[in-house]
Amino acid sequence: MKLSYTSSILSFAPSVLAIPYAEYILAPTSRILFPVSVHSSNGSVSNPESLTSSSGSSVFEDDAATAYDFGKNIAGLVSVNVGSVSDSNQYIGVTFSESSLWISNKSCDATADAGKDETLWFHVTEPGRYTAPRDKERGGFRYMTLVHNGTGSVEVTSAEVYFTPMPHWEEDALADYTGYFHCDDELLNRVWYAGAYTNQMCTIDPHRGNALVHLGTINSAISDAVNVTWYYNYTITNGSSALTDGAKRDRLVWAGDMAIAVPGVVASTNDVISIENSLNSLFDVQNSSTGQLPYAGRPFPQVLSFTYHLYTLIGVTDHYLYTGNLSYAASLWPQWKLAMNFSLGYIDESGLMNVTSPNDWLRFGMGGHNIEANAILYYTINQGIALAEALNDTESAASWRATAETIKSAANELLWKEKMGMFVDNETTTLTPQDGNSWAVVANLTRNSSQIESISANLAERWTPYGAPAPEAADAISPFISGFELQTHFLAENTTAALSLMRLQWGFMIDDPRMTNSTFIEGYSTTGELHYAPYLNDARISHAHGWATGPTSSLTFYVAGIQLLSSGGKTWRLAPSLGDLTFADAGFSTGVGFFSAKTQKSDGGFQIDFEAPEGTSGEVKVPKASCPGRILMKENSGKWANYEIEVTHANAGPVSVAEVPGGKWDISFTCT
Repeated sequence: MKLSYTSSILSFAPSVLAIPYAEYILAPTSRILFPVSVHSSNGSVSNPESLTSSSGSSVFEDDAATAYDFGKNIAGLVSVNVGSVSDSNQYIGVTFSESSLWISNKSCDATADAGKDETLWFHVTEPGRYTAPRDKERGGFRYMTLVHNGTGSVEVTSAEVYFTPMPHWEEDALADYTGYFHCDDELLNRVWYAGAYTNQMCTIDPHRGNALVHLGTINSAISDAVNVTWYYNYTITNGSSALTDGAKRDRLVWAGDMAIAVPGVVASTNDVISIENSLNSLFDVQNSSTGQLPYAGRPFPQVLSFTYHLYTLIGVTDHYLYTGNLSYAASLWPQWKLAMNFSLGYIDESGLMNVTSPNDWLRFGMGGHNIEANAILYYTINQGIALAEALNDTESAASWRATAETIKSAANELLWKEKMGMFVDNETTTLTPQDGNSWAVVANLTRNSSQIESISANLAERWTPYGAPAPEAADAISPFISGFELQTHFLAENTTAALSLMRLQWGFMIDDPRMTNSTFIEGYSTTGELHYAPYLNDARISHAHGWATGPTSSLTFYVAGIQLLSSGGKTWRLAPSLGDLTFADAGFSTGVGFFSAKTQKSDGGFQIDFEAPEGTSGEVKVPKASCPGRILMKENSGKWANYEIEVTHANAGPVSVAEVPGGKWDISFTCT
């Protein structure tokens, strides 16, 4: 049984007899993993396929190598078992790659800014078991190549990996998800579970962070560097687990990445303790005088990012929303307010924050009265107001409310361009960024629904055959920012566009043969090439990046329609939006309890089975009716009164019922 923690309470997760849709879960049921197939082999290697089991015999003679495929992206500590050896001066090397593009018997894909990582060598002196040191566990790879590059021979009897993600969960609990999703589109089902698995891959032992030993010394100007050393031995947070940006790289805490990853974690594993450990590590290095929060956690240099500073604050408000744990938020409240005042200090006479640092998610041109940064600030202020009210800090709430109104007015006056139907990046450009326009909708910085609809339509018009471009990053598709674009389409009630983008962009990411087919990539070119514009070194791209997991939460919160409105779901909204789907079923747990919703459309009507914890209440918002008919809401226990609503004409609605108490509800609509 795995353990679920809060900051002050130790509790056991309930035993699950049967996890719904477990066949889609990619997490292994054992930490001991073996390759599933041989990718390629060269030189004198006998019976290489025998190493796809725990007991084999493959002899490597002279210059020889075999690349093995684990069938999905994994991570962990390699052990090679040797049955016989020709002499005491033999070596077996191991190289790793997430993508088939970088399979090599010379080097690994990259964890540094440039070049390729060195081979992991075992000096084989006699028969026995050879295990990599802990600082040489590998954070993400689908392919592992065994290399013999000298005279003589080595018999390898097994090559296994000890799976190290989710270190705080017991071995037999890695696939014990607390959330699930299923619909009548198999691609979307696979996307949801790949997102959940990506976030598990990015959850690491905090003592195994990237040491960044070459930061600033080997960079993209030295693109042909080979045999670059790499070490996973830096302690990045306290505790026994940490949610990081990527499995292979950077293996550091980045608050921006968490803005997408955390909702996906809540919808799938509810791994709250890893979220807390990572947030705490950022506040631990806050500047106590100015309130400035770091761009990234240790050991990354302390530089300013206006947006990532705010993302850390969003992490605290998200934690409260998804857990209902007010004591955790209260423990950080003085630091939170100090950090908020730091950002507010950059608001100038325009009414907007003037950004003076270029650091963001590797987009270009960050600065000035930037729409993305100001939309994120507006969102953060409003989240802070809700938290201040929960903590009875009425003075802060009142002050921030007035500031938020000023930002919204100024942003629309200075940056909204009616003829374009979008916001520009700042007053000095005609660039209409993906990040700023998506965030304007997510933050409710827009003034009316027509703006939201216009932004959604214009973003969709720009798609390439491989997804949604981010023109603010030149030739780049950013799954991170596209996660916010997904939310934009849902908020515009353009579910068709949101599902189309998932199928287009995340379908490409999960099915392209150069990908891991199990986890989601950091970024790539608008042409579909695995080149990410901010980098010159393509081998550096992370193929398991938590910021690319937006569909996991969006499918649960928007398609299945389970939306938490306050403190762990004490108030909620049920608003399924299936688009062209006919069926969606999802559930997840918070500290308040279990939520689930199953919606089935048929013959012009629909059936919804919904559950929310007792003691909660919310709004039920049912889809538009396609014909006149009757909506019937029945609570199964008989404890609450039923609702019956007559729909007098087609396309009426959506129909909303407020103050519905928690419980198990059957909601049906039939045409008359």
